[in-house]
Amino acid sequence: MANREFSIVILAAGKATRFKSERSKLLHPLAGRPLGEYVVRTALAAGPQNVLMVVGHDAAAVRQALARPGVEFVEQKQQLGTGHALIVARPQLESWTSPTIAVVVGDAPLLGAETLQAFVDAHQKARAALSVLTMRLEQPHGYGRILRSKGVRVRAIVEERLCTPAQQKVREVSSGILCFSRPDLLKHLDQLSNKNAQKEYLLTDLVTIFNRQRKKVAGFPVEDPREVQGVNDRVQLARVERTLRARKAEALMREGVTIVNPDATYIDAEVEVGRDSVLEPGVSLLGRSRVGCDCTIRAYSTISDTTLGDGVLVRPCSVIADCEIASRVIIGPFAHLRDGAVIEQDARVGNFVEVKKSRVGRGTKAWHLTYLGDAQLGRQVNVGAGTVTCNYDGEKKNPTIVEDGVFIGSGSMLVAPVRIGKGSYVAAGSTITEDVQAESLAIGRAHQVNKVGWVRKRKEEELQTKAGAGPGEPGSSSSDH
Repeated sequence: MANREFSIVILAAGKATRFKSERSKLLHPLAGRPLGEYVVRTALAAGPQNVLMVVGHDAAAVRQALARPGVEFVEQKQQLGTGHALIVARPQLESWTSPTIAVVVGDAPLLGAETLQAFVDAHQKARAALSVLTMRLEQPHGYGRILRSKGVRVRAIVEERLCTPAQQKVREVSSGILCFSRPDLLKHLDQLSNKNAQKEYLLTDLVTIFNRQRKKVAGFPVEDPREVQGVNDRVQLARVERTLRARKAEALMREGVTIVNPDATYIDAEVEVGRDSVLEPGVSLLGRSRVGCDCTIRAYSTISDTTLGDGVLVRPCSVIADCEIASRVIIGPFAHLRDGAVIEQDARVGNFVEVKKSRVGRGTKAWHLTYLGDAQLGRQVNVGAGTVTCNYDGEKKNPTIVEDGVFIGSGSMLVAPVRIGKGSYVAAGSTITEDVQAESLAIGRAHQVNKVGWVRKRKEEELQTKAGAGPGEPGSSSSDH
């Protein structure tokens, strides 16, 4: 193996006009991460001495999103080409001691660290001034063709529009990923010119410059071309997303997770799922969610940045975000849990129940049509259908505390701030505005009044009114002709 002492430059300054976005394309989400984060992770995993990212368009946002220990940044304020990016980065390149510089594009999220390491090894073993990571495509439209002289040597990279008919038949093309001898790069970098159709300083022009100086330029084809293909528009972004999600689903299935229909299940890169769990079609597991063992997530539920214990059942069409769910909890269908809700072991949160920034105690049940906001519910509480914690007074949110063993009847309004004492009952249809002592019955209804015969009398009065109305008067059935 070659002496793997190298540094990496990531090119991330371009505007990516084909994305038709005001943001850098490296910030667009891809399977739960920013697009650019994949190459950053690959670069760090490859074990270089230095990593430098050249940013330009939307530079501040890219720095903020992709900053990692061990990653430096330099800004290319004018995007004048890939060669210009290294001209801007020259002070950093001169300060490094690495004999080899690998230049990678920031929009190749499928690039693996092993591939990058193997490319550096091949470059160093060949003792080349410049090496090009190439790929062979059946349909190479849009790519610069690799023209070889003999062996691994590359004579030129010819843009497609400048290719002769014979050159257009060449299937080997450039990936845009390069390796340089650092001394040779620094010696000849200033020879780059922008006298070309793009009016840009292009790194690939160094192929011609090095050949003219009789320096060795090598080309090494990658085994899987998909690994180095860039993401240039949203169509390609969607294709890569399908690839990443398929890989994630396959990895989970091989670890003992049942995914009923992988093509209709969306699992982000950071998600973890325990053995014997089942994911039904339409499920989305997003962000840094953790799903325990023996869980069942039924169809069309979305779970993001949430931890689920073992044996949890999430029924169809539930939405859970930023929550902590303990073991053996049942949720849904059509439940909505959010904003730091904590559901303790054996609790039940049923259909059309929303829980926001609340704790639901062990064994507590809220099965139907309920809103629990800014509430603390103890153990073995029963929450009747239609119960609402009225937590907002128009200016601030207020807490509701329901102690262990409370029974809350259906259709109750708990007007916060309020405390319902241990073991107490709230009668159905009550509006509770004051604290309820332990083991008490609270009834907060208006006094019921039944007016016997009221409807019959009202109808009789209406008939009398109509009978007494004259022609043309309200209530009259006659008409003018």
